[in-house]
Amino acid sequence: MTQETEHVQCLIIGSGPAGYTAAIYAARADLKPVMYTGIVPGGQLTQTTDVDNFPGYPNGIMGPEMMEDFRKQAERFGTDIRFGYVTKVDFSTQPHQVVVDESKTITADTVIIATGASAKWLGLESEQKYNGFGVSACAVCDGFFFKGQDVAIVGAGDTAAEEATYLAKLCKTVHMLVRRDEFRASKAMQHRVLNTPNIIIHYNSETKEILGDGKNVTGVRIVNNVNSEEKTIPVTGFFVAIGHNPNTEIFKGWLDMDETGYLITKPDSTQTNIEGVFACGDAQDKLWRQAVTAAGTGCIAALESERYLAAKEHQPVKSVIA
Repeated sequence: MTQETEHVQCLIIGSGPAGYTAAIYAARADLKPVMYTGIVPGGQLTQTTDVDNFPGYPNGIMGPEMMEDFRKQAERFGTDIRFGYVTKVDFSTQPHQVVVDESKTITADTVIIATGASAKWLGLESEQKYNGFGVSACAVCDGFFFKGQDVAIVGAGDTAAEEATYLAKLCKTVHMLVRRDEFRASKAMQHRVLNTPNIIIHYNSETKEILGDGKNVTGVRIVNNVNSEEKTIPVTGFFVAIGHNPNTEIFKGWLDMDETGYLITKPDSTQTNIEGVFACGDAQDKLWRQAVTAAGTGCIAALESERYLAAKEHQPVKSVIA
């Protein structure tokens, strides 16, 4: 059976703040973007509850509702949003070739990658049960909700140390659970943690279970992996800071990426090493990972796509930067 083929000017792979913002700008520039949402339309924010730090929502908004707003705005300008998962790419020719759901080939003049990243979790049943109800993988996103309360954070790297010190400014006590007898964080970050009086460090500690009352987190049960001693720490928030995995596996061998899989773009640009392929959001941002920064790079990716196409066709740029 012959595989179906379709050609588009601008293909956006992935949704979420980066993908939807890219779609809004690309559609307004008359690039007639086609978006494939991926397995989780809307990305990580659809798995969160309150979002209080995105401009324009003075009373806060639920993550899934916010992504629905983004989707509607992208559709209003003409974005063709489709549910589907990219299973293969071929960036060796122009136009680029992308296979969706192993059944349809899309050829695209420009490709915007907004596949995001997924937080690493401990793998506990209780962790998923209370995800969004006291359990979080983003202290900057959710720390405010635990102001004046006791919380725990698991991790030993720079991200965990940075998030622990951030939480310490808001929370009464931060219990930092380190699985070994030392940090993996840089010396500077270690000193910052050790010099913060309301951070209590629990070395050689494994999380056994996150406790709750059926609705919200009430504590965490940990075990010392040296002497097997167990204890329960009362907390209302539990933060996981053991890293993220960028959703970029499919681009290996085609696009430059660092040792952890984050796509590498040119300085002050979303342009990858392949002409006409742009990367935005958490797939290329391992530092900030915020909805608003993802949206910003999505905007840049669309504007750069437009300029790339205009230069190829010797046409004036249509969009107005406001």
